[in-house]
Amino acid sequence: MELQNLITEQGVRYHFEKGARVFKQGDDCEYIYLVEHGLLKAFYVTANGKETIKSFIKQHSIIGSLNAALCLAPCTFSLEALDTSVLIRFPFSQLLDESKRSITISQEVVQILLGLALKKERREFELLTLSATERFNNLRRTDPELVKKLTQNDIAKYLGITPVALSRIKHQ
Repeated sequence: MELQNLITEQGVRYHFEKGARVFKQGDDCEYIYLVEHGLLKAFYVTANGKETIKSFIKQHSIIGSLNAALCLAPCTFSLEALDTSVLIRFPFSQLLDESKRSITISQEVVQILLGLALKKERREFELLTLSATERFNNLRRTDPELVKKLTQNDIAKYLGITPVALSRIKHQ
């Protein structure tokens, strides 16, 4: 909670309308963002323009490109608002400094990183071992409210299938 208070008090609020990009793949971005309100998608775009969604980011989540913020390299993914969203931008370098000064903030950062590592491990497991039908049913079971908010196109891009394949799965 100390970390959230720090970001809320010292960060800068930005409002994004549906469809607005917070940052794009290839951008420099040395910030993290706390989602105060809204829903966003983090996605990759291949050289031929194919979009794949890596994750959906909900209220109270923290998101940023570690590649950009820590390595000072371009963002490896884009972040787009799926509805009107309010994000608080906070410098990653300041987060590192504050985590060195405060054991509480440091522990909160560790918990966030562990949560992200667990989310990534589960996502990799699903993509590498489950069928598209199993992935869809799992998403519907674990987050039915999210499924209601998403377009069929975004669900398909998240599952790694075409919208036509998703339609077939839904009608089985």
